Amino acid sequence: MSQVKGKLVQWVDARFPLFDFWRNHMSGYYAPKNFNIWYFFGSLALLVLVNQLLSGIWLAMSYIPSAEHAFDSVEYIMRDVNFGWLIRYLHSTGASAFFIVIYLHMLRSLLYGSHKRPRELVWIFGMLLYVLLMAEAFMGYLLPWGQMSYWAAQVITSLFGAIPYVGDALATWIRGDYTISGVTLGRFYAIHVVLIPILIIGFVLFHLTALHKVGSNNPDGTEIKKHRDENGHPKDGVPFHPYYTVKDLMGAAVFLILFLAIVFFMPEFGGYFLEHANFQPANPLVTPEHIAPVWYMTPYYAILRAVPDKLLGVLSMFFAIFVWFLLPWLDRSKVRSIRYRGIFTKIALTLFVISFVSLGYLGLISPTPMGTFMARVFAIIYFAYFLLMPIYTKYEKTKPVPERVT
Repeated sequence: MSQVKGKLVQWVDARFPLFDFWRNHMSGYYAPKNFNIWYFFGSLALLVLVNQLLSGIWLAMSYIPSAEHAFDSVEYIMRDVNFGWLIRYLHSTGASAFFIVIYLHMLRSLLYGSHKRPRELVWIFGMLLYVLLMAEAFMGYLLPWGQMSYWAAQVITSLFGAIPYVGDALATWIRGDYTISGVTLGRFYAIHVVLIPILIIGFVLFHLTALHKVGSNNPDGTEIKKHRDENGHPKDGVPFHPYYTVKDLMGAAVFLILFLAIVFFMPEFGGYFLEHANFQPANPLVTPEHIAPVWYMTPYYAILRAVPDKLLGVLSMFFAIFVWFLLPWLDRSKVRSIRYRGIFTKIALTLFVISFVSLGYLGLISPTPMGTFMARVFAIIYFAYFLLMPIYTKYEKTKPVPERVT
């Protein structure tokens, strides 16, 4: 049997680079040996992506993308399809879990400078994935054809109408109609299940390929490739397999316990993961009392509402996303990790996290004069974190970085 297995391995290896891929990206890829808990979230993002793809395929088998039958088909999935309720909750809870993992993954990059040279392209691919995920979530949010799905899509698509000269035509082109209708539902369904998933898978491959080309960052922000042993392996690195595959399996087990606890016991999560208004069929003649997107988009929605002028609000919202792409060039610090940065970076990052979370909360609740004022204050802090970064990162006093990982 061992001889047959050896010959089969040789036969496959001569015709397909499967084992070369395994050696280059798993057993032969050396990662820093000082990874901490913040480095779980990249592998968890892949885990949630697989969950979304598989559960989405099963949901698509029973879903009907038409204005007349979309809501009823979701009810059919929940009530009559075998384990349909479980598949639907895996998908809906997975969407929120995806953004929780991604936001923590992005925060890790801010903490340890994973966006800095030579990993600029890794960061750009990651940010493109983030934009694709928001587009995927927005398209999928309309598909249940509930009250909040319908009216949130109506509000978001109407924002494009604020663009001078071409706004109304652009909004009509995006919807495929003068208002949200079955035509919009059909095209959003096609984009949600075909186009964007293909792009996401492609950019995940680009993201990982670029990462393995330059190597992983670490909590110290040092380059492990500078110090190698007699075999050419980094002295401060260990093979990704088996050391980090085992570690990631432990992280995945803890994550799945929490994830499945929410799926089985509180899938709506108090109306944050599944809004109560979405359990009512879409009605173009009845506007919900308060319209808001899902929680993971509310920071940008709060910025939009904080600006009195509609066009400036739309531009501010889009710039709040675009400015993330500029981070590798805005950060002028001589060191990567926050462990060795000055007090200004630590204060700025703390204020930024507080402002981002606060904007998310303010975007969820109904607007009030005090809420609008606070949203403007937190929006200023949000933009100041990025726009003042070239100043406070360049001139602050930093600590010496060790030659080897600690």
